[in-house]
Amino acid sequence: MNLKTIALCAALLGPLMATTAHAERLKDLASIGGVRQNQLSGYGLVVGLDGTGDQTTQTPFTVQSIMAMLQQKGISLPAGTQLQLKNVAAVMVTTSLPAFAQPGQTIDVTVSSMGNAKSLRGGTLLMTPLQGADGQVYAMAQGNVLVGGAGVSGGGAQVQVNQLSVGRISASATVERAVASNLGADNQVKLELNTTDFATASRVVEAVNDKFGPGIATALDGRVIRVRVPSSSDQRVSFLGILESLDVKPAEAAAKIILNARTGSVVMNRAVTLEPCAIAHGNLSVSIGADTQVSQPPAGSFGSTAVTKTPQVSVKKDAGKVIMLNGGASLAEVVKAMNAIGATPQDLLAILQALKAAGSLRAELEII
Repeated sequence: MNLKTIALCAALLGPLMATTAHAERLKDLASIGGVRQNQLSGYGLVVGLDGTGDQTTQTPFTVQSIMAMLQQKGISLPAGTQLQLKNVAAVMVTTSLPAFAQPGQTIDVTVSSMGNAKSLRGGTLLMTPLQGADGQVYAMAQGNVLVGGAGVSGGGAQVQVNQLSVGRISASATVERAVASNLGADNQVKLELNTTDFATASRVVEAVNDKFGPGIATALDGRVIRVRVPSSSDQRVSFLGILESLDVKPAEAAAKIILNARTGSVVMNRAVTLEPCAIAHGNLSVSIGADTQVSQPPAGSFGSTAVTKTPQVSVKKDAGKVIMLNGGASLAEVVKAMNAIGATPQDLLAILQALKAAGSLRAELEII
């Protein structure tokens, strides 16, 4: 993305960003405290691969897992047995347990290779217990792995599309244990805003109290809002459904600039302005090298070949430009000015950092 593209986007989006923010549903601005997912993970084996499994000589944990599984099935291998398998892969199985999930429900899982398996296509995941952060087993997973990638090799050539060592199994994990929930304890719930903002929290309290009556909602800080709910579970569910559907107009977001140092992407919101400042831009390139010279002794004489290196340093500086920006420059003016002096996204990163340090940039600068 170059600065001309950024300037065009700013010019097109400027009138849209200048309008007032529209009201949003409360469920899009906040979440209910305690209503959350829980991450689960487990270690398992995928079998039935077509010669694309782990090389067991290089992944001893795969062999150990196979032998432990066989012992559980009542099969004992002779001491010193060297297994050479190519159709088995050790994998990690991960998923998220949804809120209010009950035993018997099924959830999707992701299967990822741990060793050097070439592909999990066509494999079957053996029964794998999935544990939570507390070490308890909350689900059991098993099923056929579906891999979205494809790969073909032959004659020294190889073509691969997408990832072959990661697959997914739909509705393969069965919930065995439910996570206790204290939703509605003491006849109250807590709304947690996605972004801390005192003005938005105040508007949420006002909207809730206007809908259900004064004193129903109370702001604890700029992020958490306490709401009184009915004691009956049926009435509480109905109340929360109406609560999440309330329209609230969020406060204007703070001025912010997001810079991706790896890709050069630059995103700025409409509130970005500059104080009066001057920007100087010039290119300085320094080249350091060495000129290698070889000297040999005359024919018939004693001596050895000598290699010497003469360092060479050259400095090149292009003509710099200075541009003056008046106070209160808008987003489009800032981008246009940077484009006028020929700044690349990487140059813009350095310039904005310097402007922020000088106190001229009235925006939060975040580098990702």
